[in-house]
Amino acid sequence: MALLRVLQEREFERVGGQYPIRVDVRVVAATNRDLTEAVADGTFRQDLFYRLDVFPLEMPPLRERQEDIAVLVEYFIDRYARNAGKTIRRVSKRTLDLLKAYPWPGNVRELQNVIERSVIVSDTDEFTVDESWLSTRPVVESRLGMSGALASHQKTLIEDALRATGGRVFGTSGQPHDSASHVQPLNRRFVR
Repeated sequence: MALLRVLQEREFERVGGQYPIRVDVRVVAATNRDLTEAVADGTFRQDLFYRLDVFPLEMPPLRERQEDIAVLVEYFIDRYARNAGKTIRRVSKRTLDLLKAYPWPGNVRELQNVIERSVIVSDTDEFTVDESWLSTRPVVESRLGMSGALASHQKTLIEDALRATGGRVFGTSGQPHDSASHVQPLNRRFVR
């Protein structure tokens, strides 16, 4: 693989070239995947991973960095307003609160797109966002992508347990006993 050669040997050959060209570069790579898990699954080359994993940095998703939203909003408004030849002097408080409360499943790219669209349709010097432009899709709350699968598995286990007990959650008729001493832990027979 040519990239491995550049990373390891610090040289490459041009397409159709006959001689290697020496380079002194640093490669910065970014991904939203858990590469350790991908290597374990066999979906990412282990040798490439170890060559790239010299100085790993982890950046939490935007929904975990609400303090960054105002700065990013200001930056993107300035960038897109300048490109569109518009002047935006202020951001409505309601809009900023809405943007800070939104979970941003598409991360910074989604924020960037919402701001660009808002600047394009803006006809005043106050920045606002149409709330309907914010996605209503559920958010997967995990960098490893396991939360959704785990929640789905737990839901299946609970549904199976309810079917097995005829919908009775507690006691013989489904009603809790008077005494807390009769509380039983979830029986292992429902876990498959």
